[in-house]
Amino acid sequence: MGGRDKQDLILPLMMMTIIASLSLSGHSVATATVDTSMVTAVEALLKLIGTPLKVTAFVECWNEGEKFVFAKIGLNGGHHLMQFVEPRVTDVRDRDNYRNVTLDEDVESHQTFVVVDLCCNGSERLLAEAGQRLYLNYRWLLIDSRVDSVVPYGIEHYLEVLQDLPVLVSSEVFVMLKEAEQSIRFLQDTPDGKMIDLRTSKVTSVRRKNLHGHFLRASMVITNPETMNHLTDYQDKHIDTITKVNYILTNYLATYLSAGVNYSRVTTWGYYNTTTGLWDGMIGELVHDAADLGASPLFFTTDRVAVIEYLAMTTETRSKFIFRSPKLSYTDNVFVLPFDDKVWLCVIAVILSSSVLLLVTLWVEWRIVNDEQEGYSPSDSSIMTANLRDTLLMMYGASCQQGSSVLPRSCSARTITMLTFTVLMFLYASYSANIVALLQSPSTKIQTLEDLLASRLKFGVHDTVFNRHYFTHATEPTRKALYEQKIRRPYGPDAFQGLEQGIDRIRHGLYAFHVEQGVGYKVISETYQEDEKCGLQEIQYLQVIDPYYAIQKNSSYKEMVKIGLFRLNEHGIQYRENAKLYTKKPSCSGGGGKFVPVSLVDVEPAVWIILWGTGLAAGFFLTERLYYRMLRGKIRQLVRKWN
Repeated sequence: MGGRDKQDLILPLMMMTIIASLSLSGHSVATATVDTSMVTAVEALLKLIGTPLKVTAFVECWNEGEKFVFAKIGLNGGHHLMQFVEPRVTDVRDRDNYRNVTLDEDVESHQTFVVVDLCCNGSERLLAEAGQRLYLNYRWLLIDSRVDSVVPYGIEHYLEVLQDLPVLVSSEVFVMLKEAEQSIRFLQDTPDGKMIDLRTSKVTSVRRKNLHGHFLRASMVITNPETMNHLTDYQDKHIDTITKVNYILTNYLATYLSAGVNYSRVTTWGYYNTTTGLWDGMIGELVHDAADLGASPLFFTTDRVAVIEYLAMTTETRSKFIFRSPKLSYTDNVFVLPFDDKVWLCVIAVILSSSVLLLVTLWVEWRIVNDEQEGYSPSDSSIMTANLRDTLLMMYGASCQQGSSVLPRSCSARTITMLTFTVLMFLYASYSANIVALLQSPSTKIQTLEDLLASRLKFGVHDTVFNRHYFTHATEPTRKALYEQKIRRPYGPDAFQGLEQGIDRIRHGLYAFHVEQGVGYKVISETYQEDEKCGLQEIQYLQVIDPYYAIQKNSSYKEMVKIGLFRLNEHGIQYRENAKLYTKKPSCSGGGGKFVPVSLVDVEPAVWIILWGTGLAAGFFLTERLYYRMLRGKIRQLVRKWN
């Protein structure tokens, strides 16, 4: 509800559109008297409006007969639910009791038609206590059943009654007067009892969209003082972008409503202070009636729903973690990726089957030789014997393309060896080629916030008011852990930093920076090389949808502003301004032109194999030395004992 200065500007305009002049027959006494003509006029008005299904009448001064006449004729055969209420003046100030006996704020309030007879005691007091119900969903009909109301109670009297009431631009208040020369006709009662609607449109928000130059108060968030010099020239688009977009849209909206706009500046969107119990920033201005419009859209959160109204999403932007996809070796072991699991099983099966077949062939070979030459013992150490260890070692060397120091002597065994070496050569060539390709490939394994938390990337956050608020107040386990483990640094500066610094660190890789998409991509498009724009990934941290345009809670401008914003969207104006101020994700046009050098991380598994192998070899060597030393000591003891 606006202040008194707003009422002084809006009320005269509203009265020109809500007063209905109806011809009613006169009466001979100056008391409340309900006759057929009055009820017929009310019935015609209800038929014309069409939507009200429930009629609540505050007619304390009517007798039972008059109520019966009104209900019988006005209900027109049961089309409306009639309710007679007698408000007690002593209970008007008691809000809870007042709601119980008068108007409940329910989901059917837009179908309720309230009839008030001003000649009854307490009626004006009732209107004063109605508050925001006068300009929200209810429709009101003010009548005066006194016969002498033409002379002493004309339009001026009703203007005086309504002057201090919140009768604003969304109000649906009808006033039924006796025929007078100074009356203004918008609903005409014809001699045959029909009602003619002289209004240009039945939809209130459409009919009253012309505010005749009335100034609306808009609050906008400015985080950089230089923004005030570049609100409409499309310079420094990455600074206060959301405010610049909606500043232009708000001006278009004011033009649509034939209104002016007075802007106020704040430095924050507004958050609830648990110490003071107040809202600050732009929300604070909306809550405390210092602004009608929130010209800088804000995120939809549950704690804000109770204090402001969300109307429409005017800005297609979100804040996300942006990072360059790390090399595949940072997230996976590239040495096991070239082949599928089934291929690895087939390779192992080939090696084992070849080893077994070769071992059988050697065993048969040496048995035949031993039969022909009893006690034969080969003098050439390069001749392969039927030994399982030698066979497996030769096959392992063949797999690694290292050859073997021993060879079989028979033709069949050598044929098996040649075929095994040939097959493993092709496998080795395919494996090596795949390794080279994988070392140059980016990883796509980081797809969720959990993956990002588990990765070895470093983190940064654009230092803005809303980022600090949402990161420090995160309660969801993964997001809280990300802030505690990656962002907050108890013994040094935290990860909140400037825009240019964070974008530059993304360029060098292994760094995720949380920033508004359009803002971040604008700097990336201007500073990155073409090949550096490839492999950009984004993961959403904030659990919110696109920001909403907001106004005061229960604002009388709600429907008009909402329709105006939807019209801006339908006509493409909203898309145009977003496209001019927000930069899209840059396309990759040079992804294969730059060679990616191999680092120590890429060969980390191989290094670990060398280290483990060296450790095992040293362990076996020491064990063997210890074993033979102990064995030699026992032999010496036995020799001494026998001597």
